[in-house]
Amino acid sequence: MLLFTRLTVPLRTIQRLTKTHRWHHTSLTNDLIENMDKKATWDRFYTENGSKGQFKNFEWFFGFNSVKDFLLPVLQSMSQSHSGPLNILDMGCGTSALGPCIYRTSPCAVKVTCADISSVAVELMEKHCMSVQPFNSSSALAFLELDCAQLSGYFEARSLDLILDKGTTDALVRSKEGQVKAGQIVKQSLQVLKPSGVSYSSQMRILMLGLYGLRGKLEKLHWELM
Repeated sequence: MLLFTRLTVPLRTIQRLTKTHRWHHTSLTNDLIENMDKKATWDRFYTENGSKGQFKNFEWFFGFNSVKDFLLPVLQSMSQSHSGPLNILDMGCGTSALGPCIYRTSPCAVKVTCADISSVAVELMEKHCMSVQPFNSSSALAFLELDCAQLSGYFEARSLDLILDKGTTDALVRSKEGQVKAGQIVKQSLQVLKPSGVSYSSQMRILMLGLYGLRGKLEKLHWELM
C-alpha cells in the first residue's frame, strides 16, 4: 500500500525562499525556477549555500520537527511486523536534516539512505553528519549520489519500506524538461517499494500517476491528510 500525503507547494514558495535567503545571484534564482531538473543547478545552489560560512541544513517546505509526531509512530507501527531495520530512502535529500534526524531519534531500527543527484550536497552531508549517533544501535545512515529516476539500478525490487519525497517530484514537474523524469521516478518508486511499503510525498506525485499511465495504481492508494 502507498500512503500519499497531499502537500500543495506553489511556485511563489520558491520565489519567497529566494527573497528570504537574499540570493543576490539572479541567474541562480532563475535556474531554480526553470532548471530544477538539472544536476548543475543543484550543485551550484549547494556550493553557494555552503560557501556562506557555518554549515546549516537547508529545509525545503518543512523540517523534521513538522512531521516527527506523525512519522515516528508510523515507523514504530511498521516495525511491529518487520524483522530487521526498516529500509528508508530520503529521495532528493539535499542538505535536509530529515534523514539524519530519523536515524538519530527512531526507537526502532532503521537503515536510512539519503540520496541526491548533487555530489556537493552529498559531500556536505557526509562531512557534517559524521558525529550523529543513532537512537537504536542497529540503525544505519548512508549518503548516496544518485539520480532518483534510476532507483532500480541501485535498489532491488520490493526492497524499500518507506520512500520520503519532500519536494523532488514536485520540483521536477515545475521545470521545463522535468516532467518525463518525474514520471520515471514514480514508476521506479513503485518498483522498489515493498507491497506493504509507504511513499510519503506531495500531491504532484498523484498527478503523475495519472499522466504516465498508472491510473490502475490509484485504486491501491490510501489518502491521509495532515
